[in-house]
Amino acid sequence: MKEPSNHPEENLKARKNRKLVGISLLLIFFMVFLVLALRLTTIAIGKNVKHVNLNERAEKLYNQTHTIKAKRGTIYDANGDPIAEDTSTYSLYAILDKNQRGLNNKPLYVVNKHKTARILAKYLPISQKKAFKILSPSDSQPFQVEFGSAGTNISLITKKKIEAEHLPGIKFIQQQARLYPNGTFASNLIGVATSQNNQKTGTTSLIGQMGIEKAFNTVLAGKNGFKNADYDLYGYKLPGKKQKERKVKNGDNIYTTIDSRIQTLLESEMNSVQSQVHPASLNAILMDAKTGKIVAQSQRPSFNAATLSGIGKAWTNTFTSDSFEPGSTMKIFTLSASIDSGHFHGNDTYESGRYSIDGKIVPDWDTAGWGYITYNKGFALSSNVAMAHLEQQMGPKTWKKYIKRFGFLKTTNSGLPNELAGRMQFNYPIEQADTAFGQGIEITPIQMMQALTAVSNNGKMMKPYFISKITDPNTGKTVKKYAPKQVGTPIKAQTAKKVRDHMQDVVYKSYGIGQDYKIKGYRVAAKTGTAQVSNGYGGYASGDDSYLYSVAGMVPANNPRYVMYITMKQPKLTGTKTATQLMAEIFKPVIVRALQNSNTKQTVAKKAVPTVTYQTTTEAKRILNEKNFDVVTIGNGATVIKQSPSAGTKLAERKRVFILTNGTLKMPRVIGWSKQDVATFCRLAGLKLKTTGSGYADRQSITFSKAIKKGQTLKVNFE
Repeated sequence: MKEPSNHPEENLKARKNRKLVGISLLLIFFMVFLVLALRLTTIAIGKNVKHVNLNERAEKLYNQTHTIKAKRGTIYDANGDPIAEDTSTYSLYAILDKNQRGLNNKPLYVVNKHKTARILAKYLPISQKKAFKILSPSDSQPFQVEFGSAGTNISLITKKKIEAEHLPGIKFIQQQARLYPNGTFASNLIGVATSQNNQKTGTTSLIGQMGIEKAFNTVLAGKNGFKNADYDLYGYKLPGKKQKERKVKNGDNIYTTIDSRIQTLLESEMNSVQSQVHPASLNAILMDAKTGKIVAQSQRPSFNAATLSGIGKAWTNTFTSDSFEPGSTMKIFTLSASIDSGHFHGNDTYESGRYSIDGKIVPDWDTAGWGYITYNKGFALSSNVAMAHLEQQMGPKTWKKYIKRFGFLKTTNSGLPNELAGRMQFNYPIEQADTAFGQGIEITPIQMMQALTAVSNNGKMMKPYFISKITDPNTGKTVKKYAPKQVGTPIKAQTAKKVRDHMQDVVYKSYGIGQDYKIKGYRVAAKTGTAQVSNGYGGYASGDDSYLYSVAGMVPANNPRYVMYITMKQPKLTGTKTATQLMAEIFKPVIVRALQNSNTKQTVAKKAVPTVTYQTTTEAKRILNEKNFDVVTIGNGATVIKQSPSAGTKLAERKRVFILTNGTLKMPRVIGWSKQDVATFCRLAGLKLKTTGSGYADRQSITFSKAIKKGQTLKVNFE
């Protein structure tokens, strides 16, 4: 039994200390409680902790907005086949962290790096050695690794093949992408869309970078939708609050006017010429002659839209964004202006070779010239001097008026990005004359195509267009339709027909410089061009490879169905083929394919052949020329004794009418004639005919202008 303390003072002191400790603890507890209560009150009232709004945080925690991505519209060709469409691609990564395990302790990281590297190298553009190196970082052990460009843009098929190998730790991320199934296929006109990050929304979307993809980006992109609702911690939607949502609006579909069959052939022929002479640039456009519809269009350099190979050198869409001096193809419009304004007298003569204007010399491409020749012949020979004379005869004001009428010096409002308007130097007489043969004036290919429709479409100038309609992807209904649009009438119908006649002379006259463009079974109207290329310092480059070659052609000539324009800049010619022959390798097969596909038949207005028998030869030729027939005179006599076809026969314009005179017979040049025309000539002249081949005459046994006698044999080869 404990004895009571013998020290009452110590006991009292101890009791006091215990009381003070108790009071102190009570005060501390009370103060802590007060602080906590004040803090909780502050939070309850202010809803803020360390500048974070709890209401907003809770809203974000339980209120979620799900973005519903819009599908980008598809771009189709004229037949409804896709040229560009949405697809999914995948990026691949590998998890290396050995702590990552799943159910039953299954590893979710790369277990066998050698095997993984070997299989990835089998399906991806990466070597096994490089893949293993990426999987085995030496400096650290990251959670995961990626494989650079080799691990991106993986197709669904490749993804499934890799997944079938059951490689632990290999994962994929799905990405929206654009599929271009045709590769290099009007790539600069169609353009490309690539995935871009939006920093504001934190999402990625496809954005058009050039061509139609860029010009119509808003139309193609559509609008993303969203769903906004409250969810619990387990992801279940909470009742009591109405869900907010905006339906997704998928992008509209665009139907182009491009014919895939012709476009594919054009790309092939372009590749062929490109590989032969490696020009600095090469452009070709095929257009419907009556409507302005672009049927096919290609350029070099170009790029493969599926892989983006070559895109670094081909960002410019030369169709609208490249201006250049066109050279002699501009003479089509000089001749048109001269005829239309009433200043052209084709049978008048001038001295070719060189022409002085204010002390400045306008030279022909053959500076020796061809002596005194007619303006008709000057056009077929592509004489600069002839065009300079025509410009001076009609005057610079009239000529400038027609330049503007044809739509040069202003854009066509194509809708494509960065379309140029062109420009020209026109202050001095020599500059004004230069523009008449395509120097000192810069144009774009689309301007040339627009101007050419005035000649091919009997004076009615049509705006080039490459989209036929835009449709709603859900209903299939047409949102916007594009139709042929007339944008002027720079020349009269009769003027256009006469210009096409002169363009045929370029191809079919013995002295015409466009004979490489003859096409079996079709009559061709064409004009070639050769222009010096600027050296970038206000002058022109020199040397054999310093020219821009071109051709503008219309087929069939009397009632054109198609117009084609080709330019080839600074080719490295080897001497085995001329620039004209190379461009013809593109022109002829593409035109023929287009005509065959459209089952084109030459619908022509026919006229009755007048009676000219027993007329004087001069009068007979005048009467027939007025009817726009091609007169072939047999003999040098003063009187017509026979004609073929006979009077009253219905015959198309530009068809040959033969008149036999009572004089000495001489052999005409039958190159380019049909077999029927050669047979008609032989019958009237009394010659025997032996033929080989089929098509149009390309060799004759009796030389041009040689005297002939009845009973002789004429051998002609046709191709």
